Amino acid sequence: MPTISTARRALLTGAGALALSGLAQPLAAQNLAATRTMRGGANNYRPGAPIVERIGGGGFWMTGTVRRAGDGAPLAGQRIQIWAHTTEGHERDPQSHGATLTDANGVFRLEMPQIVPAFGQAHGHLAYDSGDFETVFLRPVMARASDTTLAAHFVLTPA
Repeated sequence: MPTISTARRALLTGAGALALSGLAQPLAAQNLAATRTMRGGANNYRPGAPIVERIGGGGFWMTGTVRRAGDGAPLAGQRIQIWAHTTEGHERDPQSHGATLTDANGVFRLEMPQIVPAFGQAHGHLAYDSGDFETVFLRPVMARASDTTLAAHFVLTPA
């Protein structure tokens, strides 16, 4: 069995620890481009939707991340508004809207009723509209109407 020198072992161990620590991540994300608003993303937008624990009875999860353009740093405490046409209401109805905040890793999750097709597509609407960064509206389309999760990711540019 070949032996690994102590110096090489220390180098490999140190490099592995750096990669696992996440310190190497910003090096790879130096030129992360900002997310652009999607066509139709702002349809039925209601400014100031309340921060909620869940929209309606739940059963479906809207998830995603929020990062800063350029270095890709996660953005904690960012307000993301979510709304959709669901089994419990149309996307224009106030009870179909809610907002959540990102955690320390820039991740958000909000439970809501099952999204159903509107205008032929099962889709959600999300907005970043808090003011520290440029406003972005997203309208991701589900692969299948039977899916029970939908993810959307924001990369934001300072306002």
